Parts: sequence; C-alpha cells; structure tokens
Amino acid sequence: MRKSEIMRKTNETDISLSLCLDGTGKTELDTGIGFLDHMLDLFAKHGRMDLKVKCTGDTYVDFHHSAEDIGIVLGQAFKEAVGDKKGIKRYGNMLLPMDESLVLASLDISGRAYLKYGLEIPTEKVGEMDTELIEEFFISFVRNADITLHIKQLDGTNSHHIIEAAFKAVARAIREAVSIDEKAKDEIPSSKGLL
Repeated sequence: MRKSEIMRKTNETDISLSLCLDGTGKTELDTGIGFLDHMLDLFAKHGRMDLKVKCTGDTYVDFHHSAEDIGIVLGQAFKEAVGDKKGIKRYGNMLLPMDESLVLASLDISGRAYLKYGLEIPTEKVGEMDTELIEEFFISFVRNADITLHIKQLDGTNSHHIIEAAFKAVARAIREAVSIDEKAKDEIPSSKGLL
C-alpha cells in the first residue's frame, strides 16, 4: 500500500494528514472550511484515495493560511506515497462535465512543479470560502507534489460546479497517473531513468 502521514505545525495552522493512494475513497475531514471539506471528499472518492485531514487554523483571520497549508501537506503526502515512481503510468487526463460546466485536467508526475491554472470562477465566494483560494490550494499542492498540472475550464457559469468539476477531474487524472502498469512495474516511466 502506498501511504503517507504528514504533520505540520506553524503559527498559523496545525495540520495532520494521512493519505493512501490505494484506498477506496474513505475520508475523515475537518479543515475548518466546510466547502474545502466537501471538495476534498470528492477528490478522495473520485481518486479512490483514503484521506484524513485535521486542520486547526487561524480562520478567524481568513481561510487563506488553512487552504494554502492543506495544499502543502497534501502535496508532501502525495509525493511521499508515490515513492520511487516505479511502474506508475505517470500521465493522467480527464475531461469532466458537471452540469453546464466542463473542466479538463491533465497531469504528469514529472518531478517538476508547474501549474497552468485556467478556471474563471464568476463569484468571489462559494459558501464562506473565497474562490481565489482554489488556485492557492492547487499551487501549494503542485509545488509540494512535484507534478505538472494543467486545469482548464472549457465551459461553465456556476462557481460551485466549476470548482467541483476541477477537483473531480484532477482526482481522476491522478488515479490514472498513479495506476500501475503491470508490464513495466519495475521501471521508471522516463527515458532518463529518473523522475
């Protein structure tokens, strides 16, 4: 089983997170941000990952530190759980509809952190969460996971649906990328021999 447990404590947040890439989508989430709990639940279920997150953050200020730091810790856990990358398919793609919204996610477990973010979310908030924090979450995740991720909105007008489609699409692309290629299970999927 590819698993990781990370704890991170700063003056702004105290986070414990466990991730199992070979799970069933089971979650225990308490981020202090209801909408982010909902998105992480969808992320785990569509990625078939088990995910536990407990975050105590300075949400009396705003949700920025919590969203950013959860992205950091999730990225660190992902990188650790993937391990030496032997046998993974490496690439994953998903074009995901959510009612009127359509989002493409494409990723490479490359060892190089890069995010191309193309969501145009029409409202400033969904629930109590600032929608600008969705990009901050993905920036933190990508930098710490060392992956290349492109997220592109192709259609949509409903902020909730756009964001939900993005989390589901990224999760399903991850699920594809971390799946094991049985014919190459002892190989690094790179001509360089290193990722």
